Amino acid sequence: MTASLEQLRRCHFAVDLGAARTRVFVKGAGLVVDQPSVAAVNTKSGALIAVGEFAERMTGRTPHYIRVVRPVSGGTVVDIEMAQRMLRQLLGDKVRRALRRRPRLRAAACTPHDADPLAQRATIETLVGLGARRVELVDTLIAAGVGCGLPVEHPEATMIMVCGAAATQVAVLSLGSIVTAERIPVGGEAIDQAIVQHLRHHHELMLPSQSVRPLQLALSGNGLTSQGPASTEIHGRDVATGLARSVQVDTAAVRDAIQTPLTAVLDGIGKVLRACPPDLVADLVDRGIMMVGGSALLPGLDQMLRQATGMPVHIAERPDVCAVLGLGAMLEGRIEPMILDRAAG
Repeated sequence: MTASLEQLRRCHFAVDLGAARTRVFVKGAGLVVDQPSVAAVNTKSGALIAVGEFAERMTGRTPHYIRVVRPVSGGTVVDIEMAQRMLRQLLGDKVRRALRRRPRLRAAACTPHDADPLAQRATIETLVGLGARRVELVDTLIAAGVGCGLPVEHPEATMIMVCGAAATQVAVLSLGSIVTAERIPVGGEAIDQAIVQHLRHHHELMLPSQSVRPLQLALSGNGLTSQGPASTEIHGRDVATGLARSVQVDTAAVRDAIQTPLTAVLDGIGKVLRACPPDLVADLVDRGIMMVGGSALLPGLDQMLRQATGMPVHIAERPDVCAVLGLGAMLEGRIEPMILDRAAG
């Protein structure tokens, strides 16, 4: 279900509910929310204690009666009521009052590629609970393509890879539509988990839960490639004693540890290319792959993909916010549909 540009121009705000972060774009105001999709709740009273970055800092540090929850998983809302409460808190009174003054409030939202009707319904109900009278859904791949400046509306192939926390989506776009796409249930969190497990099994070291980017702690620069540092120091907790300890980690071993999730991503890219018409594949040889999403910033991931595919690989200027900025551009009418008569003339 993807809305038309005309329908999107009537929307007043856009939401990108991601597993890692929630972003909200308000027409005329720009990006007003960019916070972690986390809420902390008092289980005794049911009161909402914190949302966003403050709630994320509380992870693993709360007393038994405070629960830190993530109402979005894999790009799908799994707890509608909590997602609504979190969004209300993140937007704040001033923005919510401004939105409520709009007659027949309309919203737009990103949905993962091939999201099932239940997942789409959960996203719609979440925004209806915020006061939206109508919700338009846009495929994340299209929104991200627009947000990173790809010529999505033109009759030429562009390949986009949305690297999310819970999943990676790869697609070939042409004429404003998805020609072929693949959703791989492997994202930045799977790569993080592979590193956490490696440190636990080979070094008997546990990383604190706040180290949500152990890969970025372990590697820097060209870390995923052989040109990266030979070893690096990691701080954590000893599995046996529970005491703080530092170890020197061999980065070549870390590269081996994350090969399994990365291989799944490469397989997904291969599937998309095999299902793509030959004329469009010829376009991609020069243009290559555009990487967007927060996990696109993992050190050296672009170089590894370049070596594996033999294609140019580019990282968008602001990869983490491309999808919501793309929705914003469509809301504000900055994207013009291709008119065939004009193209022929």
